[in-house]
Amino acid sequence: MSLQNAVRAALTEAQAGLQNLLADSETLAAVERAGRLLAETFQAGGRVFSCGNGGSMCDAMHFAEELSGRFRGDRAALAAVSISDPSHISCVANDYGYEFIFSRYVEAHAKAGDVLVAISTSGKSKNVLNAAEVAKKKGVKIIAMTGKRDCPLASYADVLLATPAGTFADRVQELHIKLIHIMIELVERQMFPENYPAK
Repeated sequence: MSLQNAVRAALTEAQAGLQNLLADSETLAAVERAGRLLAETFQAGGRVFSCGNGGSMCDAMHFAEELSGRFRGDRAALAAVSISDPSHISCVANDYGYEFIFSRYVEAHAKAGDVLVAISTSGKSKNVLNAAEVAKKKGVKIIAMTGKRDCPLASYADVLLATPAGTFADRVQELHIKLIHIMIELVERQMFPENYPAK
């Protein structure tokens, strides 16, 4: 395959994943529920935590900074944080093991009424599963982002966002970032409608 054909094939596969998501009414309804849950959490004074590994950690960080910082228009900062502090991660990984880096943070900081956005393309990442387990015990709601509905992480989810999009994790992540941006927009539309005037 030529490099140009590889480019076309990659874009075609990504397009097919997006089309499949658009046709998936169950997941679209779940995105709406996630947006409502997040807005209700912020309005009640709760906090939103996010976690994931590798590219999913980057997504978790991006999600949090768009909420605490700025997405499209100016508005009040929202209490969102990704579990990505290197000192916390290296300390817990050294003392307890890498599988506890997220759960220890949830144990220390989260409370009932908060939300954990748990991201794992496979739905099997042990440290994400441990975080979800601790969150559940503490009364923290869980929005799970995965690449398949039938996975261990799904069993912890209050809202499941599954984006089956191809053979590899990168296609799943491409849809995850789209859903992350949509969730942020839904939060803003509910809490800051002045940023979205009717056209």
